[in-house]
Amino acid sequence: MDSKVERDFVRDLDTSAEVVVYSKLPRGFLIPTPVGDYNPDWAIAFKEGGIKHLYFVAETKSDLPSMKMRELEQTKIKCARKFFDEIGRRINDNSVKYDMVTSYSELMALVKDVA
Repeated sequence: MDSKVERDFVRDLDTSAEVVVYSKLPRGFLIPTPVGDYNPDWAIAFKEGGIKHLYFVAETKSDLPSMKMRELEQTKIKCARKFFDEIGRRINDNSVKYDMVTSYSELMALVKDVA
């Protein structure tokens, strides 16, 4: 794990009743974007039931002002949102989601918000 944010995120994923499986994506998992390849942080599968979609790809970032993202990384994240929106639309009624979160509680708010 690259940061305290990621360590806390994993701790919460490990103890979550909603999460079936999760994985830190390998460096070789790349999404092509117009500004260069992008490697998101996590793939997460949820139990069926209270959550509408089963798969979530997350980018974990600190919310500290000193950790501001470079413009290039922000552009890659915008492209990844569009990429995963299209995949979700094509394969199963928006069952694949992608977003940037700073905590497990933020992830769950996003996931349950679309349920």
